[in-house]
Amino acid sequence: MKLMRKSRRLVSIKQGKKHLVQQSREESKQSNGRQLSIHDFDFLSTLGTGTFGRVRLVRFKHDSKCDPMALKMLKKTEIIRLKQVDHVRSEKKILETIRHPFIVQLQDTFQTESHVFMLLDYACGGELFSLLRREGRFSNDVGLFFATEIVLAFEYLHSKEIAYRDLKPENLLVDKDGHVRITDFGFAKVVKDKTYTLCGTPEYLAPEIIQSKGHSKYVDWWALGVLIFEMLAGYPPFYDDNPLGIYQKILDGYYEFPPYVEPKAINLIKSFLTADKSIRLGCNRGSEEVKEHKWFKGVDWNVVYSREIPSPWVPKIMDNADTQYFEKYPDSVETPSVPTKA
Repeated sequence: MKLMRKSRRLVSIKQGKKHLVQQSREESKQSNGRQLSIHDFDFLSTLGTGTFGRVRLVRFKHDSKCDPMALKMLKKTEIIRLKQVDHVRSEKKILETIRHPFIVQLQDTFQTESHVFMLLDYACGGELFSLLRREGRFSNDVGLFFATEIVLAFEYLHSKEIAYRDLKPENLLVDKDGHVRITDFGFAKVVKDKTYTLCGTPEYLAPEIIQSKGHSKYVDWWALGVLIFEMLAGYPPFYDDNPLGIYQKILDGYYEFPPYVEPKAINLIKSFLTADKSIRLGCNRGSEEVKEHKWFKGVDWNVVYSREIPSPWVPKIMDNADTQYFEKYPDSVETPSVPTKA
């Protein structure tokens, strides 16, 4: 679970400095009314590191039956320095309002003088990015399996006017049953009309984001086209040694398919990777026209939603705290301060 993968991350250039400590008493308490604290957890291994902090696997000290969880630990000094206050607050607010089988669930939040904490479900299969790199590329059926779950997640988010804006394999986790869980909502935003923030990952940016013409939730369908291409080809459609080169290729619409990608998948990807939003797949009737595409023919979407379709890849874990599918990181010597009182 990455907080930031520097090679594929473009941080928003928007945002002013705001007070980060403002938080109601209720937001820092457990359901029993007691304030949640870092002292409630046994800290296990590190799952990921980034500019703002790290993600640790944790377990409640006094509840051995509780599954381990992922604790996202964000340094306030770095959040403020990089002008990411709005994104952190937005991520928290959005995660508190959504619940979907293919989205990582936020369980609780609290803060200390030095850190903001988000307690999340733990997906033991690691990043889809890692699985894709191990496999090289996915077969048509495997790519289809993961794509269907993402379509339903986007359908749900878009019904709430939420633009996700950061789709990529690094932000897709695989749970113990082999199903996708979208994570990292730092760039997600409620967008009822247009927004102009330049944010996302270079290879996955839609043309309207690059051109600062204003964009909406429909940039997610463009990004899904990029993801499906990367899953089936083994590499992204738009690539260059520097972001400016990537942007130019996106604006030029220049990409080529390898010979092993099936025609129906090619047609779908081309329908997503259309700069003209009036004809881009998903921009007129939303997820319904996406689900009607011939690549998805025969898919029972109700069965997909209920997670009844067996995953083509299920992590082989020793126990529910197994971290073998995550990269190894040295544990931090830093000890966050005690929680603040509201």
